[in-house]
Order: sequence, then structure tokens, then C-alpha cells
Amino acid sequence: MIQTENLTKIYNGNTAVDGLNLTVGEGEIFGFLGPNGAGKSTTILMLTGMIEPTTGRCLVDGIEVAKDPLAVKKIIGYLPEDVGFYGNLTAEQNLDYFARFYGMSAGERKARIAELLGLVHLDGVTQKAGEYSRGMKQRLGLAQALINDPKVLFLDEPTANLDPEGVREYRDLIIALAGEGKTIFVSSHILSEVRAVCRTIGLLVEGKLVTKGTLGDVARMLAPSDSSTIRIVIETVEQLPDLDDPGIIAIERSGNRAVIRAATDIRDRLSALLLEQGMHIREMRVEEPGIEDVFMAIYRR
Repeated sequence: MIQTENLTKIYNGNTAVDGLNLTVGEGEIFGFLGPNGAGKSTTILMLTGMIEPTTGRCLVDGIEVAKDPLAVKKIIGYLPEDVGFYGNLTAEQNLDYFARFYGMSAGERKARIAELLGLVHLDGVTQKAGEYSRGMKQRLGLAQALINDPKVLFLDEPTANLDPEGVREYRDLIIALAGEGKTIFVSSHILSEVRAVCRTIGLLVEGKLVTKGTLGDVARMLAPSDSSTIRIVIETVEQLPDLDDPGIIAIERSGNRAVIRAATDIRDRLSALLLEQGMHIREMRVEEPGIEDVFMAIYRR
């Protein structure tokens, strides 16, 4: 559904995006990660037809964006990081203005706007958009991005201004939209949100895609240099005793819980040791790297 081929953008001799090759499948929720200045927003601007690449190309649903940007805009929705509206118009009036660009009839516009305002919990709000909080503008921005029922949705920092309830509703909505077959491209630096909704992730550093896959895939990509140790989490009912095993490299203890760094998976030996001492094991598991661990490990490289 989304494809880039050696996509490159150079500004005044500075390479913002460097030979990006990326494929995102239909119905996929893709998380685009990277530090500030990595080239994430520049990539989205090229994918949405806002700017043209210096070299290479990008396609959305088989349409080359630079050659037919209007055709692409008909099938995509875009929520920018800094969403803006006409401050002297209500939410309904703003959405009606944008809906006209898609050739929707008056009846179609009215029905679609009512549906979307209910979806983002702005139905019944009569104040003008200029009086909105940042969170309300973000909700309205999501409604605007969905006005044309797009096949592909581009979201740039979508939860930046939302309260916890708004974040929960956003998560539910994104998952539901993907369930309808929509492809969703999320650019964010809030790693917990990416982990909560995205099925695959890609990490951009200095304009280059350094890794892509599911979180599990990306974690396994780290194995050649980071598999020398594993993390084992143990929790017991009683106070955890001292653990004496040659495989333990380091241990962090807190009451009846411990996080162990070991050379190999020594859970069988630890289980036997604790059972010999009459301990009741509540939990014992290998802890996979979190998205924060993956992000920092790759970025440090």
C-alpha cells in the first residue's frame, strides 16, 4: 500500500532523507520512529504529496505521488503535528469546508460530519475552533483526516495534545480503522503509544532506515551483539532468598522480586533452587527487550 524506492530529499546540500526503501502493507499499523531531525516529517510530506523528492520515488496504493499528487490526496488522510483550523468557524463548519474539496454533496457532508464529530466526541460543541484547547483541536484534526474515508491515514504525533481518556479513545479508534482494512502510518516519539497500537515499526536515524519489523523481529535483530545476556524476572510469595548460581551476572532485588541478568536461560536451575528452599514461585519469566530498549540500543549504534 505504501512503498518508497531510494527516496531522498536534500535541502540546501543537507540530506534530510537518504535513500529510504520502505514497504507498508494494506491494513498495517506502522510506527515510524526516530529522534528529532531524523527525517520523519519530511518523509510524510513526500508521501502525502506536499513536497517532491530530490531523487527516488514513493507510491501510495500504486500511485506515484510526485506524478499524480491529486489522485493520492483523494485516497489519503493526514493529521499534521501542528494542526490548524479557521478559528472563526465551528467544528462542523470547518469540516464542511474541507469536505467540499472531495466533491461530496450537501447530504453526504452532513451525514459524514455528524458521524465524525460523534466519533471524536465533539458533537454538540458549538464554540468556534479558535476557542478550542489543543486537545480539542487534535480531535478535530483526526476528524478532518477521516472526512474522505481514506484508504491510508498518515498521523504525525497524533497523541501529543490528548489527555489520558483521549489517548485511550485514539488507540481504540486506530485499531478499529485498521480492522476495516485502512493502512495507518504513525510518526511518533511517544514510544509507549507506538507499542500500544503499531504492529510493525521502523527506526529512522539521520535520514536512513536502520531497521524495520515487528517489535519482536527488531528485538531479535539485536541478538548478534546483545544476546550475551538475558533478563529473568522472578517473583515469589515469600521474601526472596539469596540466589547463588554461577550463571548469574547481576541481580536487582526488591523484596520478593528480582530482575536477574544471566549468561544463559537458567530458569530451570533457579526454579529447583527455590523449590528446595520451600519457596512459592508467583512468577518467573524471560523479559523481552521493550521498545525503549530496542530504540536506544539501535540509536546508540
